[in-house]
Amino acid sequence: MEEMVAFPMKGGSGLNSYTRNSFFQRKATEDAKELIKKAIDEKLEINNFSSLNTFRVADLGCSVGPNTFLAVQNIADALEHRCKRQGLGSHQLPEIQVFFSDHTSNDFNQLFDSLPSERRYYAAGVPGSFHGRLFPSSSIHFFHSAHALQWLSRVPEGVVDKSSPAWNKGRVHYSNSADEVLKSYEAQYFKDMHRFLSARAQEIVHGGLIAFVVPACPNGTPHSQVFINKTLEVLGLSLMDMAKKGMISEEKVDSFNIPVYNARVQQVEEVVKSNGRFSIEIMESLSHENPQPRAFASVLRAGLGELIIQHFGDKIDLDKLFDLYSQKFEESSLSALYEPEKAITLFVLLKRTAN
Repeated sequence: MEEMVAFPMKGGSGLNSYTRNSFFQRKATEDAKELIKKAIDEKLEINNFSSLNTFRVADLGCSVGPNTFLAVQNIADALEHRCKRQGLGSHQLPEIQVFFSDHTSNDFNQLFDSLPSERRYYAAGVPGSFHGRLFPSSSIHFFHSAHALQWLSRVPEGVVDKSSPAWNKGRVHYSNSADEVLKSYEAQYFKDMHRFLSARAQEIVHGGLIAFVVPACPNGTPHSQVFINKTLEVLGLSLMDMAKKGMISEEKVDSFNIPVYNARVQQVEEVVKSNGRFSIEIMESLSHENPQPRAFASVLRAGLGELIIQHFGDKIDLDKLFDLYSQKFEESSLSALYEPEKAITLFVLLKRTAN
């Protein structure tokens, strides 16, 4: 089995933690609330599950909260609404069990310390990569994942190999890189998504649902023009500036690549269709805000800071790096150039088919 690489978020609740700096992700979860309700109201085959004592939900890539709690509460509320609309009384509602899942390196202590005291579900933790199996066969009714499936299981092969045409020298992402680099990222994305869908197909009940939220690239738009890709390009430029000043090794920058791929909308459709185990029931773009440099630098630091330390060592000055990043963000006028149609976030609902 291929080794899965863990990419930890910043745990705890400090100034630079994911808990304090995940407001863009939280907005997407809030915006998806009505789509979750629509999914359970219209797409969930409730008659197949209404006789069950327990309805099982899994949130994949849960991190440390609080966004995962908001997401599962939205699911619980929608399920209760649907059951009552079906004429079930309060005493007939199924109990809900929620599995919070992330890599073993995730700060589960922080997660469970933060669990809402008033909740209508039973909580459990499941460590492991969502690119492989996590649950028994036909045991989960509803999978959820937000801002996680863009993460690849590993850095694509070739991008750190000096002898490869895909060597990504001087850059940390595929944005504005050679075609060979982009193709390496695309290949890893398709491989990982097939593994993800195949694993979920075994774990989910027939008629069960998967809802996920991911940043995406609009069809017909070059990857180099997608807003989130531009922001990662700026991070690469910031690291190269630090290397030129002797603060870090340029060789270390050459060997650092962010394992994130923001797929085209048509690629999301293609990978689901080629996997053949799910149908796409809903695919809609969520609203997006124009992020300001300092705020976005905080979000990026919370998401990538630990990964950067893993690669460059704990002597790298993250304060200087993200101060430089904010400055370059402003100088590049990314906020002024922001185009909502090139900064889409997708809500996708899949349903397990009979085949």
